[in-house]
Amino acid sequence: MKVLILAGGFGTRLSEETTVRPKPMVEVGGYPILWHIMKCYAHYGFNEFVVLGGYKVDFIRKYFLEYTRTSSDFTVDLSSGELLWQRKDAEPWKVTVLDTGANSMTGGRIRRARNVVGDETFCVTYGDGVSDVDIRKLVEFHKTKNLQCTVTAVVPPGRFGVLKLDDTGESVEAFREKDQQDVGMINGGFFVCEPSVFDLIEGDNTVWEQEPMDRLVKDGNLAAYRHHGFWQAMDTLRDRNVLEELWECGKAPWAPWK
Repeated sequence: MKVLILAGGFGTRLSEETTVRPKPMVEVGGYPILWHIMKCYAHYGFNEFVVLGGYKVDFIRKYFLEYTRTSSDFTVDLSSGELLWQRKDAEPWKVTVLDTGANSMTGGRIRRARNVVGDETFCVTYGDGVSDVDIRKLVEFHKTKNLQCTVTAVVPPGRFGVLKLDDTGESVEAFREKDQQDVGMINGGFFVCEPSVFDLIEGDNTVWEQEPMDRLVKDGNLAAYRHHGFWQAMDTLRDRNVLEELWECGKAPWAPWK
C-alpha cells in the first residue's frame, strides 16, 4: 500500500526555517520531519512512499538521491573512481518524489498521484505532523467500514491553561490545563482512501479538506478513526522546539524504533 505525503506547501508560519527549505525538510533531532513520518509508517510495514512536493521540491529530490551516500560508509579509489560500499544504512523504502506544482492545493497534489497509485487503497498524510497512531490498526479499521475514506480524529495538544472565574469575572476559582473536555477532535491527517476519491478532486485548485471531504461527509463515506494518543503538528518554531526537546530527552512518543 502506497503512502502519499503532502510536502509542497510554503510553510509560511515556520518562515524562520522555510526560507531555505520546504517545511517537511525542517529537522528534528538531525533528521527531517518527513523522515520521522516515514519511519512511523515503516514501523508498521508500509515502505512505499509518494512525496507530493511543490515548493523547493529540488531540496527533497536531492535528499533522497543522496540518501545512501550520506548514510553509509564507503571506500573510494581516487585514481579509478571505483566506489565500494562498506556498510549501507539506507532504509528499505521505495520513494517516488513528484513535483505537484508550487501553487497547487492539497487536493490537487493528491490528484496528481493518481497514475502512481493506480486502483489500490492508499494512505495520505501531511508532511509536518507526527503521531503514535497504530497505522496497521487504522488500515484494518478502514477496511471494516467499507467506505471511501477514513480520517484519523485527534485531540489537539493544549497550549493554554483553563481558568474558572467567579460570578464577577474578576477572581479565579480554579485552574487546570486544557484537556479533552475543552475541545473537540480535529482532522489529524493519517487518511486511508479508496482510489474512487480521485474522482472528487476537480483540479489543482481543489482543497482536499473542503469540497472532496464535504462530499464524502454528505454521501456518508467518511469514517473517523479516533486516536487519543500522541499527535503533534509542526506549524511553528515553537512546535518544532517541542518535538526537538522530546527527541533529545528520549521521550518521543512517535518513535518506537528509537
